Amino acid sequence: MTRKLILLVEDNEDDVELALRAFRRANVAGEIAVVGDGIEAIDFLLASGAHAGRDTRIKPDVVLLDLKLPKIGGIEVLRRVRADERTRRIPIVVLTTSVEKSDLESCYDLGANGFVRKPLDFGEFVEAAQRIGMYWLSTNQPPP
Repeated sequence: MTRKLILLVEDNEDDVELALRAFRRANVAGEIAVVGDGIEAIDFLLASGAHAGRDTRIKPDVVLLDLKLPKIGGIEVLRRVRADERTRRIPIVVLTTSVEKSDLESCYDLGANGFVRKPLDFGEFVEAAQRIGMYWLSTNQPPP
């Protein structure tokens, strides 16, 4: 069995720590790579810039993408990832605090595979992490 990989795209250090703790508490088996802005997310996925030389055969099983990111926002990251033949099939779940209907619509219009509002309660965040991990790392059949 190959090691599962989650790419967490999140700029807020507190939210990163919360997510990492929640995934550990939920016993989500897999590696979690963290990038802090939109450019770094694209560089990671395309093995360019700061991530040049990364083995692109190792693709995330799911990308958890925040919308409010520095340098390039999450919606633009989603647009660029879906436009590139090398990355367009990677599952992307938007993980955000946004309650804006326009964000929800834009994300699905651009090919997001899911849209999850970040729970504010840690217990609820653990439950969400467990569901996300179970579905995307165990249940879902990934693209070729």
